[in-house]
Amino acid sequence: MTELELRGFRIFPGYIDAGAQAALVEALRAVVAAAPLFSPMTPMGRAMSVRMTSAGRYGWISDRAGYRYASTHPDGQAWPAIPQAVLGIWRDLVSDVRDPDCCLINYYGEGARMGLHQDRDEADFKWPVLSISLGDDGLLRIGNVARGGSTVSHWLHSGDVVVMGGDARLVHHGVDRIRFGSSSLLSGGGRINLTCRVVD
Repeated sequence: MTELELRGFRIFPGYIDAGAQAALVEALRAVVAAAPLFSPMTPMGRAMSVRMTSAGRYGWISDRAGYRYASTHPDGQAWPAIPQAVLGIWRDLVSDVRDPDCCLINYYGEGARMGLHQDRDEADFKWPVLSISLGDDGLLRIGNVARGGSTVSHWLHSGDVVVMGGDARLVHHGVDRIRFGSSSLLSGGGRINLTCRVVD
């Protein structure tokens, strides 16, 4: 298995083959049918450029009340189960003892991005965050635990998987842009990013 490491981020290029990517997209369609994508707001009242939903015991939401995990979708329904294919990747690369509580699903359309941030709303940082890329290429930027300083960038392609754990668990990271239309996986273009986390 090919593996790269950037500032403690373990990157597995092409971990998911083309057939498995297509099957995973179909499984995600069922998730989105039960828990539709929504456009979150930052606590400052700004609309985020990504659309999102979740699967699992918890979903991640953002609005004027702040960033947080919630047990229900903003529309009121429980989140659907995490697809088995996603759990299989988690069990292969992170843990076969504890499954994630949340699979956050972000959709990046043309022009969408995600600023540098830390994943720090979880109770126990010893568990890594697993990130799966599907669809168009996304330019990952990796910073430092403290805000500021130099950064490094790496293009993620459809089927790539990243594990952020250990000293890299609280490193700032973001997606500067996507190459819209660079993949044929999604008929309308765009990038899907799945991030799995242990919340409790």
